[in-house]
Amino acid sequence: MTRKASPLPALTHIDAAGEARMVDVSEKPATERQAVAEGRVVMSQSTLDLIVSGNAKKGDVLGTARIAGIMAAKRTAELIPLCHPLTLSKVTVDIAPDAALPGCLVRASVKVTGPTGVEMEALTAVSVACLTIYDMIKAVERGVHIEGIHLVEKIGGKSGHYRA
Repeated sequence: MTRKASPLPALTHIDAAGEARMVDVSEKPATERQAVAEGRVVMSQSTLDLIVSGNAKKGDVLGTARIAGIMAAKRTAELIPLCHPLTLSKVTVDIAPDAALPGCLVRASVKVTGPTGVEMEALTAVSVACLTIYDMIKAVERGVHIEGIHLVEKIGGKSGHYRA
């Protein structure tokens, strides 16, 4: 029995000739859009204790990572080819120490009123916040790893509501 493969949805950043292009969003209405992303930085309990106590050699690990994530969200279009520059209305980066990992759970929420979504901005915020935590503790523990960066939720736009 042969099954017909269902056609894959068209990639929006590839034109008819197969060339990369920036999507034209000029005809799309500006609507409120929000995205939430999440990731984890896994480490030993002793390294997590050092972060929580505020005694890391490089300073306030969680505060620095939070600011780095917010700054990264605002610069996503400079980092990811073909992303539209957006005027973000809200970016939050929450970092929760988690003894069960052990490590830190990093969660970013980004909001905009515009013609395109903010998934990439939320994912970039989480990625850079995780990398900042890694950078600030790598001298203490080389085995730290970053995992599970993913989109948790997207609200707004033509495709509607998505929740992982």
